[in-house]
Amino acid sequence: MLKGIRIVEIEGLGPTPFAGMMFADLGAEVTVIHRKDKSIFTNPKNILDRGKRSIELDLKDPKDLEIAKKIIFRSDALIEGFRPGVMENFGLGPDDLNENPLLVYGRMTGWGQKGPKSKQSGHDLNYIGLSGALWYASHPNTPPFTPPALVGDVGGGALYLVIGVLSAILNAKASGRGSVVDAAIVDGSAHMMNLFMSLQSSGMFSEERGKSLLDGPPWSRCYRTSDDLWISVQCLEPKFYSEFLEVMDLSDHSKFKNQLNKENWKEMTQILEDHFLRKSLQEWIKIFDQTDSCVAPVLSPTQSKNDPHMNYRKTWVDDDGLLQATAAPRFNNRREDIGKIPERGQHKDLILSELEEEKL
Repeated sequence: MLKGIRIVEIEGLGPTPFAGMMFADLGAEVTVIHRKDKSIFTNPKNILDRGKRSIELDLKDPKDLEIAKKIIFRSDALIEGFRPGVMENFGLGPDDLNENPLLVYGRMTGWGQKGPKSKQSGHDLNYIGLSGALWYASHPNTPPFTPPALVGDVGGGALYLVIGVLSAILNAKASGRGSVVDAAIVDGSAHMMNLFMSLQSSGMFSEERGKSLLDGPPWSRCYRTSDDLWISVQCLEPKFYSEFLEVMDLSDHSKFKNQLNKENWKEMTQILEDHFLRKSLQEWIKIFDQTDSCVAPVLSPTQSKNDPHMNYRKTWVDDDGLLQATAAPRFNNRREDIGKIPERGQHKDLILSELEEEKL
């Protein structure tokens, strides 16, 4: 889909390499500039590098810096994830790269390029804590918790960097001018909250925990099964809720008659907790199979790979000796092939030869 688009990624942590992986999965030529010096976070076989070309450079070395600039000048976009000012200190800030007027400069940070916290350190949990996205995580009266890195680094970070860079590339082709994309996790994760915030006018939204449509209802949570595993329930619409009650043999129970009666939610939850503890996860899977009750097991990645539906779609694959999810989304019902994970610096000679050829 993105064949012909060239992206340069400056090695970093978390959301920036994830965004680079997405560009590569979608067919862009992604060149990652890896550090020559290794850190404790250096991963010799990083899934996020799949499909990319790798060259190792020391950006503090004038010769390597010139090579980096040449790679950038021939590219459509650059993505980086340092604190504000770091790339400028290397001599690779937006104003240092005017030789390519069409260049899109994607900047991935937690706090954003401007603001009181812009140069402060932080991580995924801190950013979504400040943005409001962590407020509704977990059940009421329990510590907020989200799947590691998904809401901030990936959802509010990498995905917004990708859509921002792609939008800016389209704009550059139309206007003849590149753009600086300020992709801040605090902005992206707050923006994702708008789906939930849209409930404000319906009367089903409250900042008091446990009082909103998707925050605390017994029909929107996970339950423990008899074998200490978990099953997810989210039968939001009345027809799905009704089918769920039929399967659970609770259609005639007085507490379940009014789905939206918050006064009954606590007792309804206790009843469902007791019901789900009566059978194993596999028993519940068979009971709910082929129903519209909106119930599904909570699986590990390995278990998910072996699930009949996930196995049919081949969402999880073993490649390069590592379990990983394949490219998404799919186009024309076709699953895109994923690239191999390069060794660090593997494409140095190829990239340098390309630069020499273009100079001639």
